[in-house]
This record gives sequence, C-alpha cells and structure tokens, in this order.
Amino acid sequence: MKNKDPRIDAYIDKSAEFARPILRHLRELVHTACPEVKESIKWSMPSFGHAGGILCNLAAFKEHCAFGFWHHDMKAVIAKDGGKAEQAMGGFGRITSLDDLPGDAAMLRYIKKAARLNESGKPARLRPAKPRKELTAPADFATALSKNKAAAKTFQNFSYTNRKEYIEWLTEAKRDETRQKRLATALEWLADGKPRNWKYLNC
Repeated sequence: MKNKDPRIDAYIDKSAEFARPILRHLRELVHTACPEVKESIKWSMPSFGHAGGILCNLAAFKEHCAFGFWHHDMKAVIAKDGGKAEQAMGGFGRITSLDDLPGDAAMLRYIKKAARLNESGKPARLRPAKPRKELTAPADFATALSKNKAAAKTFQNFSYTNRKEYIEWLTEAKRDETRQKRLATALEWLADGKPRNWKYLNC
C-alpha cells in the first residue's frame, strides 16, 4: 500500500491481538477502494483523507474495534443496509472479528461511495456546527482549582472539549458522595496533566 503513515503501523501493533487482523483488513480495503487515500492520525485514531476531507477512520478499544465514514450521507446508506451505528462509534457497531463486518464487496462499495461524496464537494461534517456554550466551572470545582495550582494550570490550558468533559463529569454525579469522589479524582488527573478520558487515548 502506498501513502502509508508509520504511525498507523505502530497503532495496529500496539492494539489487542484480536484487533490487529481487523484493523489491517480494513486498512487494506480502504487503500484498495481508494488508492489516492492519505493516512494520518487524528484524535489519536487512524484516519484516511481524500479529496480535501476525511474519508473514514478506525479505532481499536479493549474489546472491540470501530470503523466509520465521515460524510453525513454515508450514515443513511449504511443504515439502509442494516447498520449498527447505535451500538458503537462508527456505522458498523462493535467489531470483534471480521465476521462482524459486511462482506468485502459491500465494504468496497461503501468506501467508493464515500470517496465519490468527498469528490463531489458536498459538506462532509457529521452534523451542523453548533455555537459553543460558555463553560462555567461549578463553584466547588472552581474553589478546588484555586487551591491546586498544577490542576488549575492544566484546566486553563486545556481545549474547550477537555474542559467540558470534566465539568459534565462532575455535574452529572447524582450523589454528593460520587461528586466528591470525582472532584478529588479530577484534581489528581489535572495535576498530572491528564484529560478526562486519558485512559482511552492509547487503547
């Protein structure tokens, strides 16, 4: 395969044993259907670009893999064939073996369709962009940050999404005991420079 990114080789090699043949096979299908595809890593996942936009991406987790297309129109195409988007990230549900995927002919057809959509110049956003709400740290969180310089510095330098994930994690706690436990954990992770979902960055 041409246009290979060695970071994807490393990603696959670090993945769980069950995931490696799945990732390698999907990668090969993408290159077969769209030889001009450009590989990269985005959001810590293997990503494939084409015609100035993202074509598709894949990921490996502890117990399953995921594969999905970026163009919004592909969601309807896959759903029409019985897609499983609601079961996991991407349009094909939790992929634990190659048997969980449609046949190669169908996958090649999907990839070629996605490539044509990218070439058409139609917007490839998954959903319209929404105005960002101003983030306000809860009072107890703000107070705790003011007493922990390392955690506060990390939080202030984090992206909007990373800050939002911490705030939502705290505010979604239903019990005060749970909230206090999460608050202590958040301060510990922030002091170490970790985002809320740091455990999944290299899964």
